[in-house]
Amino acid sequence: MEEEKDICIFGNSIVWGVYDPENGGWAAMLKNYYEEKDGRSVYALGICGDTTEGLLKRLEIEALVRGPSFIIFAIGINDSQFLKQENKTQISLEKFKENLEELFATANKFTDKIAFIGPTNVDDSRVSIDSYADDHLYRSELVENYNNAIKDFCKNKNIPFLNVFSLLTKDDLEDGLHPNSQGHKKLFFEIKDFLKKIKNN
Repeated sequence: MEEEKDICIFGNSIVWGVYDPENGGWAAMLKNYYEEKDGRSVYALGICGDTTEGLLKRLEIEALVRGPSFIIFAIGINDSQFLKQENKTQISLEKFKENLEELFATANKFTDKIAFIGPTNVDDSRVSIDSYADDHLYRSELVENYNNAIKDFCKNKNIPFLNVFSLLTKDDLEDGLHPNSQGHKKLFFEIKDFLKKIKNN
């Protein structure tokens, strides 16, 4: 893989760095790492609550403004969110797979260097119970289904994929869903090593 210049990381609140007042999240740590290492720019483009549907609405215009040579997607956990009143996931698994195809096609307009990072695991004891939220919850089995869909998609497309589904422990999660500072550090080191490996292939 030739040297990348600007890197765009598209995702949700975990990319944005929620619950990490210490370092601003794993993507911010990656930004600081690359700026110090070789002056490369890294854009952490995470929006709280974002799904593949939301990302598709903003992907092209945000990429157009920045002209990235490398695009990283870290999206999917909110797609798997279970809506209690509607008795379904926010984005159906079938629609999610279609959206992955569209995300890839749009990213390919800007670069052929694309990678996916799967969703993090959740603590079922805190996020899969009725008391978590009035209208929605998260379940490990659902998150894993969407993680597997990304993994299969990347395998079929020969796209680098990092599986972080089992990386975090209960102690790494602030509210059962979002990593705390410790969890973000774990993600940073795992993702930094992953990017080093795919660059050397």
